[in-house]
Amino acid sequence: MKTKFSSLVIANLLLIVACKNSTTKTESMVYPKTAKVDTTDTYFGVKVADPYRWLEDDNSAETKEWTKQQNELTFSYLSKITDREKIKQRLTQLWAYEKMGTPTKKGEWLIFAKNNGTQNQSVLFAQKNNESPIVVVDPNLLAADGTTSITGYYPTPDGNYIAYGLSKAGSDWTEFYVFDLKTQKLLTDHINWTKFSGIAWKGDGFYYSGYSKPKEGTELSGKNQQQKVYYHKLGDTQEKDQLVYEDSKNTLLYFGVQTSKNGKYLLLWISEGTSGTMVKVKDLSKANSDFIALVDDFTGDFDANEIIGEKLFVVTNRNAPKFQLVEFDLAKPTTNAFKTVIPEGNYKLETLANIGDKFIVSYQENVSSKCYVYSLQGERLKEIALPGIGTSTNFGDSDSICYMPYTTFISPTSILAYNINTGELKDFFKPKMDFNSDAMETKQVFYTSKDGTKIPMFITHKKGIKLDGSNPTFLYGYGGFDASLTPEFRVDRALFLENGGVYAVANLRGGGEMGADWHKAGTKCNKQNVFDDFIAASDYLVNEKYTTRDKLAIHGRSNGGLLVGAVMTQRPDIAKVALPVVGVLDMLRYHKFTIGWGWAPDYGTSDNKEEFECLYKYSPLHNVKEVSYPATLILTADHDDRVVPAHSFKFAATLQEKQKGNEPILIRVESNAGHGAGKPTSKLVDEFTDMWSFVFYNLGMSVK
Repeated sequence: MKTKFSSLVIANLLLIVACKNSTTKTESMVYPKTAKVDTTDTYFGVKVADPYRWLEDDNSAETKEWTKQQNELTFSYLSKITDREKIKQRLTQLWAYEKMGTPTKKGEWLIFAKNNGTQNQSVLFAQKNNESPIVVVDPNLLAADGTTSITGYYPTPDGNYIAYGLSKAGSDWTEFYVFDLKTQKLLTDHINWTKFSGIAWKGDGFYYSGYSKPKEGTELSGKNQQQKVYYHKLGDTQEKDQLVYEDSKNTLLYFGVQTSKNGKYLLLWISEGTSGTMVKVKDLSKANSDFIALVDDFTGDFDANEIIGEKLFVVTNRNAPKFQLVEFDLAKPTTNAFKTVIPEGNYKLETLANIGDKFIVSYQENVSSKCYVYSLQGERLKEIALPGIGTSTNFGDSDSICYMPYTTFISPTSILAYNINTGELKDFFKPKMDFNSDAMETKQVFYTSKDGTKIPMFITHKKGIKLDGSNPTFLYGYGGFDASLTPEFRVDRALFLENGGVYAVANLRGGGEMGADWHKAGTKCNKQNVFDDFIAASDYLVNEKYTTRDKLAIHGRSNGGLLVGAVMTQRPDIAKVALPVVGVLDMLRYHKFTIGWGWAPDYGTSDNKEEFECLYKYSPLHNVKEVSYPATLILTADHDDRVVPAHSFKFAATLQEKQKGNEPILIRVESNAGHGAGKPTSKLVDEFTDMWSFVFYNLGMSVK
């Protein structure tokens, strides 16, 4: 690799020229001038230029100045949109409804998170019987701008202690604290430099996964390696924590920890990325016992699980693409030996919860939840009748009540309570908001992709719309990492729907909607299937006269940002508006930053010749041509340490350089924010105000 960046170029890095009228679409944009450097990498004999490599250094003065001036151009454009203030006012109204997380009961304590609708962050509460709830932690009091958020909470089985994680400015880095519910006081315990870790209680302490403190200046973009498992005793400083497990030969692994309710067993869940799980168990009742492998390779996923006595029940796709429930004997652990409890069926088995002497099991049947009661021996006993097409998963539990979150495309998340003894299903929490969901409807269609595969898609709109091609339409997709786009209420979409928009969600291959085979059909060198599925979704919406190309916007986040970047470079005519958000856009270097290496099971890497050829063929950054692109608003954040903002920076600079049409290519860089999780309400309203202002203006919509 060679790099040349003269001091003269640095000194004259940026020249911004205000556009003549940033909201006059017939005028060409004049963008900040972005310096180019002579940087070239060679992959298997192929030379690949990377002229904006310098934008990978998000700490440099030059990158900060570039970001500042790009934001100035973007906000100058947005400020001239007449309906922007109306959009913000309406989004603020829509967001102002009470929200509740799924409760769980431990001992005498019901533990839950709640937001009154105007708070930046949800507050963690604990409530004993019918007494008034107490505040465990209110993150709104920890940062004036609301950017400290709760990442998770982990009560002891008796509910006497709660460990909770906090994130600052949207970072994936988490700090853990412990609250004593008996005394209602915060303890002195403080754990730092953890990422993607839970807490597993044992006795007077807990297990967790952590990293060594990163070198100064590399906290947000440095490569995260060598995660280890530690045991922390309450009252000790972190420096005294005991190292429990590490793998010094394989530094790119994740470790998840879990203990049985009786404290006898420690489970270690090991993954080398986003797919594949090894499982090890340690008998804590025996001094100096070793970890024994229950699963010794990464050929299957082992996910949702319950430990009941000496038995481990796990949902897995090992030998079952649509997943099955299997049982391991922890008292006599044997590698790769398990018994099937609920065999694979016609639909994907999603998750389960153990309530009393039963299992509550959620399936995805045509991408909508169906929930059933099973015996512990695997006999289906009855169906729990959900209100309609929606999503219910990630249950909360007590001795006899299963708390079931339930949401649809047109109704916000409510909490249902199912009594395992009586079979009664009733509302536990039902939010009220200023949105007429009764005026909307959702239907599911199946359309044909390029290779003949039938792809499901949900379409939501006002009842009684005309299919005359005049409807502004918003197409959303993801298609990766075994993630499923099941029915989900998104507040900002309500604004679009009530102003006559059509909201479509395509369930692309690469996701988990139809099981492991569906996922694998969109990974590595099969990734083009995902883009073909999305393009076919846009074709369906146009051919069925929901909309036209000039009335269509496409959107995706993270891996979905890659999706939008890929389809707009392959089919620049696909839509009027493109919104790649926090996207993975440089497919040749993604694995060199933070935890990007963990995505290799889905993407492959440029270190492998065959995979390089596939990645290079569709990598959005490397396939920008001198053609006319849609009106594009790229969104990212300066503290995104999952998909580092360099992806968006380099893509924006390249699009601005090569755009031949008159549509704007803009980038919005949020400050003091990360990949998306934990973003305060105020920043969410601001972000979606700008996104929807861009969409409304470029699709010719107005706020009614």
